[in-house]
This record gives sequence, C-alpha cells and structure tokens, in this order.
Amino acid sequence: MSKFKILAKDGNARRGVVNTLHGEINTPAFMPVGTAATVKGIFTDDLIKTGSEILLGNTYHLMLRPTSEVVKELGGLHKFMNWDRPILTDSGGYQVFSLSELRKLTDKGVEFRSHIDGKKIFMSPEDSIQIQMNLNSDIVMVLDECTPFPATYDEAKKSMLLSMDWAKRCKTYFGENKNSLFGIVQGSIFEDLRIDSINKLTDIGFDGYAVGGLAVGEPQEEMFKVLDYVCPALPEDNPHYLMGVGKPEDIIGAVERGIDMFDCVLPTRSGRTGQGFTSNGPINVRNAKYKLSDQPIDPNSNNPVCEKYSLGYIHHLFNAKEMLGGMLLSLHNIYFYQEMMQGIRKSIEDGNLSNFNRDFREKYNSKLD
Repeated sequence: MSKFKILAKDGNARRGVVNTLHGEINTPAFMPVGTAATVKGIFTDDLIKTGSEILLGNTYHLMLRPTSEVVKELGGLHKFMNWDRPILTDSGGYQVFSLSELRKLTDKGVEFRSHIDGKKIFMSPEDSIQIQMNLNSDIVMVLDECTPFPATYDEAKKSMLLSMDWAKRCKTYFGENKNSLFGIVQGSIFEDLRIDSINKLTDIGFDGYAVGGLAVGEPQEEMFKVLDYVCPALPEDNPHYLMGVGKPEDIIGAVERGIDMFDCVLPTRSGRTGQGFTSNGPINVRNAKYKLSDQPIDPNSNNPVCEKYSLGYIHHLFNAKEMLGGMLLSLHNIYFYQEMMQGIRKSIEDGNLSNFNRDFREKYNSKLD
C-alpha cells in the first residue's frame, strides 16, 4: 500500500493522506514542535483535541538529553511522551549548525560541542539515522547541512553536494524499514542547484521530499520564488514538506504552490511571550487595552480556550507572570493553526482554495493591534 495518497487537487494545492505505523496524517498538515519530547506547556491529551495528528521531535536535543538509548529503553518516543500518533524527527543537522558554535564539518560527518555541557560529540549520517531509529519515529529525516543565507553559489553547491552524499548514506543505513525516510532538497536560492538536488534525491528514492534551507532569513518573496520551481520538480506521488515554516501567510502561500507538510515553533514560542494568533491578525495580550476585556482571544473561534477564558484574564496572567498564561495562549495558538489547516483542506476538496485564501488574508491583515 502506498504511504501517500492524493484525494483532491485545486491548482497546485493537494489534499492528501500520509499513512504511518501510528495512524494517518491528513494533509496539508501542521506539526507542532515537541523539541525535547514535549510541546512546551501543553498536555498531549489537549494536543489531540486541537486536531494535531503528528508532532515533530528533535534528534539533537534528545540525543543529548536524555539520550536516544534511554528513550529506547523506556519504550520509544511515543510511549516516553505519551503520544500514540505519528512522530516526525528532524535529523539534528539544523541545531548542530545553529546552536553549536564550535563545530567541524567533514565528509564523514560533523563534530560539535554540546550546548549543555560542552562535551565533544561526533555525528555521522549513520549516527543520525540510528538515533532516530532508537526513538522509533514514524518519519525519519536524512542528515543534511542547513546551508546558511546568504550563501555564494560555490558555497551553496559544495553544501548541497555534501548533503546529497549524506542522503545516500542515510538511505543505505536505513535499509528496508516499515517507517518512512524523507530526503531534503538543498541548494539555497539557486534554481539549477535545487533541481540538481531533487534529481539526485529521486535517483536515491525516498518516501517523501522536504525542502530545507528556507525560512533562514530570506524574504517571503524569495522563499515563494524557490517553491515556484521546486514544487513542480518534486515527485508527484510523495508528500512535500517545507521545513521550519512558519507564519500563517507563509503556509497558505506554500500550500498554493504544492507543499503538504509544515512545522514551526511559532505558535508555542509566541504563546509563551504573549502573542496570540487570531482570525483578525496577531495580537499582544500584554497590551493595556485588554485589561478589562471580557471577550475571547479570537471572537471568531469557539476553541476551549476562547470558550472558557477572557482576554482580560489572559492579560492578567501574563502581568502576574503566571505560567498558565503561556500555557493557555500556546494551546489557543495551536488551535488557531489547526483550524486554519482544516479550512485549507476543506477548501481544496471544494475547489475553493483561492477564495478561502483571499478571505483569510483580508481578515488576517486587518491588524487589531
């Protein structure tokens, strides 16, 4: 049975289902980020109620603490974090290159120092796959070098070719496995490098194809320009995953171009710092004008946070530095993202995506704050 099935299309947008050992993922899908085996401040039972069907776990953080061997000993990541639905783990590459100042990159792999205790660690492509297999993630990502932005053509080419070599090694080590392995397209903003990367990955053969090296500082317009030529070149019969994205309007624009899967820390990170996502645009709940508000965070949502708690109460919690404020706002933001994804999926089924996106953008840009 195929691991991915397209149910409907509207232009380049696809409505599909990804099959995994821990259940189905309806696409386009948004994955909340559970960096250290937890989506910060949210119980897994509450995540299920938001409509979240898949979480992202982080190989780099889990390999350092508590270690993948500990997670394996305790029954794998699903049991460890009390989440019986699909899990995707990233390879750890992005964190190695962004968090570890002291790192040495070679053809064999990457040597770095832990940001926790400074301990020297070496990770090869094979090590990354083994760690993810210890975690028993449903979707495993190949180890790649996240090409920085901006990068020269020669820098981007060298980085891409290294990532393609690592991808081949990852596939060989992964072998015949019931879980899924995704390749990652690199090449910065250079079209010929991106297309070359896609060709090399499809020659190797993966269950899904991710677009990496975006959302790393380039303007939205530049990201969409890359997706305009990358998405049509990706294999039609596999899921397309845009890593680390993103803002609601980024997601909508990427879906229009043919992306199926997304992840981002934005809903929860923003929730912890007082930013709430609403259908009328983001708001800062710390704003003094909300002190006496008996309205919900988003008057157009009936999620449990909006039904039970006023904006004035959330405002008070943040002013009082009560952790419940960040927990409730993070949960609300995940509801907002999942309700948006549900609307996107239905609009693709109905052949109405352009109208949905137009209405969403108009309301979202009304800027209440």
